[in-house]
Amino acid sequence: MEKFKNKLSNFFSWLSKAELVELDSVDTSEDPIRPDIDNEFRTSYGRKIYGLKSNEDVEGFICLAFCNDVPQTMKELDLMSKNAFHEKNANIAVAYTVWSRKRGAGKQTIFTTKKLVKDEMKNIDRFITLSPLTPIATHFHIKHGAKLVNINATSQNFEYDFN
Repeated sequence: MEKFKNKLSNFFSWLSKAELVELDSVDTSEDPIRPDIDNEFRTSYGRKIYGLKSNEDVEGFICLAFCNDVPQTMKELDLMSKNAFHEKNANIAVAYTVWSRKRGAGKQTIFTTKKLVKDEMKNIDRFITLSPLTPIATHFHIKHGAKLVNINATSQNFEYDFN
């Protein structure tokens, strides 16, 4: 059993050395949630792409938009984030896609990004997802402490507490 615990500990040891970096672009074809969203969309109107970098490899990805209301669709997210950008009144960070290349990177990416938003973006007081309506997305977010706040026609929103 001790040997198994050591192997498991070594398997996740890379996480302690990982850092969150802002990215200018991603290979959108790797995004299992929203591969059709191009890099221009992901980086315009104050939107951000972050990656969880370990050594020279980026292992987890998250794309955020900043809104002043909770979007139910990508079209709403687009319109709300454009409006909040122009009005300078965004108070919600919306993670609209998260994916990873390595086990554990998705969770770490969300929690590291949430901490960055809380610590560095003082106008943001909520961290919400715009997630697909799938059992995998539901399980992932609930397992990691998010609360379901909306079930929409084609999506669902989870909220991660800032505490």
